[in-house]
Amino acid sequence: MNRPAVRDFALLLLRAVLGVVFVARGYQRWFGAGMRQTAEDLAAAGVPQPTLSAYLAGTAELLAGTFLIIGLLTTIAASLLVLVVLAGGYFVHLEHGFFVEDGGVEYPLVLAVALFVIVVFGSGRASLDGVLTRDG
Repeated sequence: MNRPAVRDFALLLLRAVLGVVFVARGYQRWFGAGMRQTAEDLAAAGVPQPTLSAYLAGTAELLAGTFLIIGLLTTIAASLLVLVVLAGGYFVHLEHGFFVEDGGVEYPLVLAVALFVIVVFGSGRASLDGVLTRDG
């Protein structure tokens, strides 16, 4: 199916859903559980520099998630989130196997691939990136 309007709608939907997921996760790190608890959880999982990692992950999730929703600097935001998700998958989830109910890599893998689709195909025309880069 090579219909630009359908592709743009699909990218908008994917960006919006992923953006909401990451904003919610970043908000939870900052204001829900708090950075102290997040850092303790990361330390228990063996993540190096857990306090720094908590602040970097929470900030990236909150800001890049917002950028995904509005479609601004979309490929950069998605690329940053791919790195965050892959790091989390490696340090936190890999030792638990594959399935999400065991804390495995299934969910981070789906997130990483969905973000990769945005990196490859961009934000689409229904985005600030699309509006700012139009000719005419």
